[in-house]
Amino acid sequence: MASAFSQFTQELKSRFPEIVSTDAETLFRYSFDSLKISFLPEAVIVPEQHEVIGKVLELANEGKVPVTTRGVGSTLTGGATPNKGGWVLDLHKLNTIKIDPVHRTAEVGCGAVIKDIQDAAVAQKLFYPPDPSSYKWCTIGGNIACNAGGLRCVKYGVTRDYVLGLKGYLANGSYVEWGKPVRKFATAYNIRDLWIGSEGTLGVITSATLRLIPAPTHRQTVLLGFADENKALQAILELMQSSITPSIMEFIDKLSVKGAQETAGHAFFPNQPDACVVLLEIDGSNESQLRKEKEAVKKWISRHTDLATFASNDEEAEKLWDVRRMGSKAMFKLGNSKLNEDVVVPLKEMPQLISAVQALRIETSVPIAVFGHAGDGNLHVNIMYNREDDEMALRARKCLQSLMETVVSLNGAISGEHGVGLAKSHFIDLQFNEAQLDLMKKLKRVFDPNNILNPGKPFELFSPWEYSKVDVLLPWDKK
Repeated sequence: MASAFSQFTQELKSRFPEIVSTDAETLFRYSFDSLKISFLPEAVIVPEQHEVIGKVLELANEGKVPVTTRGVGSTLTGGATPNKGGWVLDLHKLNTIKIDPVHRTAEVGCGAVIKDIQDAAVAQKLFYPPDPSSYKWCTIGGNIACNAGGLRCVKYGVTRDYVLGLKGYLANGSYVEWGKPVRKFATAYNIRDLWIGSEGTLGVITSATLRLIPAPTHRQTVLLGFADENKALQAILELMQSSITPSIMEFIDKLSVKGAQETAGHAFFPNQPDACVVLLEIDGSNESQLRKEKEAVKKWISRHTDLATFASNDEEAEKLWDVRRMGSKAMFKLGNSKLNEDVVVPLKEMPQLISAVQALRIETSVPIAVFGHAGDGNLHVNIMYNREDDEMALRARKCLQSLMETVVSLNGAISGEHGVGLAKSHFIDLQFNEAQLDLMKKLKRVFDPNNILNPGKPFELFSPWEYSKVDVLLPWDKK
């Protein structure tokens, strides 16, 4: 049966036969991202030249064809899911990387993988700090689209802090540049920052100029154990009031640690196997300064716990990371489905958030594991359940509703780094009042009057639990 867009899809294939695919296998492969809810598009476009994108968008805008832009689809929220059908624009081939060591910048195509950018920077003794857990696969375009963060945000900030300029196309195919490859820019409206975090709804990013910094040359990694979560969080709050700014400060609650230990086959602290843990890293380019910080960290540790393991080299540091890396996969022993929420609250409110989660566990008998970036209040709350158990699934959804209400009441945000996409649209009206939402919707109409760019996100209500998920193992699922 022909769709409303069939005529324009045929025209697309006629104009760009070498980069357009409409076979069933390709359409299915692009019908979902890491949320794993499938909506079939009509065509997939994989351009190798920036200029083609403007022509594709011009045609799409004429026919009011939905366009979903993606890199590799590692987003967890459905932000790259073509839930309105139409066309998927895959930009992973626009992956150029050019480092300028004088200006300390990187000119990158939107399809450049974060690890490749980091490696190219390190080769010039420079550093691109944002490091989401999918950094080996995810692309800079996707990172900019959701303002991705990662482990090092506590000291170095998020993607937004490193974007100097953007190039791309409006919904009607017009070419635009926002910002410039300069350190200062105070010229008219800052549309660049409006596009960052807009999840592909205001325009299509094709390239970016990134700010780089000198690479740290010295690091110290420490794994700490605490008797309970509140003691760990209070210790973290004390450290954050000191002169030390850790490069990484990861909190892993007892339930997460238990799963990681079962996967690893050993306790991380044999004398207290039920401890929750904090994974701490400090870094710098000055060995003397790092030594002073290390001594200060030791004094801080002595006031709070006697469970501490210091890595003496990179290999030992990698082993300490097992507790963080294994936790996510180990959670599936608690249930075969997960509601993964990247909530963020002010640092001082973390103990209250954890208390609320613990109360929810008791009240609902739903296993909820928490780990994440405690140095910036961005904790990943993982509500586990079995999808075939309707009653348990309902309790899990009630947990999610309560969690989001608690986060907003604590002056927090429903997403710290993953974005809203489809998965969190259900809670967008908790985060913003009517006046705020109305203004954002008006902005969307200014940039995209025909509503073709990633339509429906993030304002239309979507309930992901009402859809079955595809049973596909993606590369980043194997970590």
